[in-house]
Amino acid sequence: MGITRVYLIRHGETNLSAEDRFSGGTDIDLSDVGRWQAACLSNRLADDNVSAVYCSPMRRTVETASIIAKPFNLVPQPRDGLREIHHGHWETMLRSEVEKQYPDEYISWQEDPFIFAPEGGESGLMVMARALPVIREIVISHPDQTVAVISHKATIRLILSSLLGFDARGYRDRLDQSPASLNILDFKDPVRARLMLFNDVSHYVDQPPYAESRLSKWFSVKE
Repeated sequence: MGITRVYLIRHGETNLSAEDRFSGGTDIDLSDVGRWQAACLSNRLADDNVSAVYCSPMRRTVETASIIAKPFNLVPQPRDGLREIHHGHWETMLRSEVEKQYPDEYISWQEDPFIFAPEGGESGLMVMARALPVIREIVISHPDQTVAVISHKATIRLILSSLLGFDARGYRDRLDQSPASLNILDFKDPVRARLMLFNDVSHYVDQPPYAESRLSKWFSVKE
């Protein structure tokens, strides 16, 4: 097969994502800022030859995908495997609230979010197991084409960890994803991928953003 180029895109900002809340499994809309971010990315990609647009079925990703797909007259195709990680009974809670109410769970999750999941939620391993087959299907279906895939912060970081051979236990600490960020992957085949661009938001900011705490204390310029 020839090269398949995948634009792997995080959805735009939501009100919950801006508040440092666990909201992976909570189905919410984009904020006004998130819609603006998605529109900026859509304008950036408008002259590219995008053949198909895929997305998570969650509202924030469908809306982002619809904005990006509009210049190409494409209809986004939802894939359930691209959903965000579900945090179980932590959903919609602030990090500080989780630390106080579920301290043992929070410590275990901080130590190894790839294997551990809060009650009723998913581990990183579970997310990777459902997301990677979707990426494989998309790559096989689009040889010599460019496609856009709109997903979520944790899901994208787990996909990249696997494709690039990183230790996925550190996906939260070592890989960032800003709202409406663009990653570009070139696939020689469904297994071999080269990262061509990572977490790029130059369509709406002039300088790369600093890492923020956002549910992790491992790396933050604010601490």
